[in-house]
Amino acid sequence: MLAPGAFSIALETPEDIPAREALLDRAMGPGRKRKSSEMLRRGREPSDGLAFVARGADGAVVGTVRLWDIRLGPEGRAALLLGPLAVEPTLKGAGIGASLVRHAVADARRLGHRAILLVGDPGYYARFGFSARKTCTLSMPGPYAPERFLALGLREGALDGACGVLQPVGKRTYAAARAA
Repeated sequence: MLAPGAFSIALETPEDIPAREALLDRAMGPGRKRKSSEMLRRGREPSDGLAFVARGADGAVVGTVRLWDIRLGPEGRAALLLGPLAVEPTLKGAGIGASLVRHAVADARRLGHRAILLVGDPGYYARFGFSARKTCTLSMPGPYAPERFLALGLREGALDGACGVLQPVGKRTYAAARAA
């Protein structure tokens, strides 16, 4: 178990990516790249300044979260997609995931973003203000459980009238840009 305060949160660096990917494999298993959310992330970079890692006292990556630029429908307004959130399986319950979510939401608000959406456990994400109330006229590409499709408005009215299928709009990765 990790002692309280025995981790820190920082912006993800390129050097963190191998450790991050290995953590995601351990925490989420082999099917993690088949999720509907992955369709919005594949071939894209996370939103500028919104990819974070939690590091243990020894500097090892023990948690990760990223936010991605999306559009609410084909001509809709800009928003963010949160995910994946992952914590080292042996450290679950130490507050790392909650700290990462709070940090990501605060930085997204500080940077002027209007809304964050995700697919996740409603019971877990409700404590941060996420709910399915504002997603009933929105949908994800591919299969998903509607009760797990959650949103958080960072500004008053940010999700009012939003409708359609979420669309990826973030910067393409170098490899995706070369292939296009």
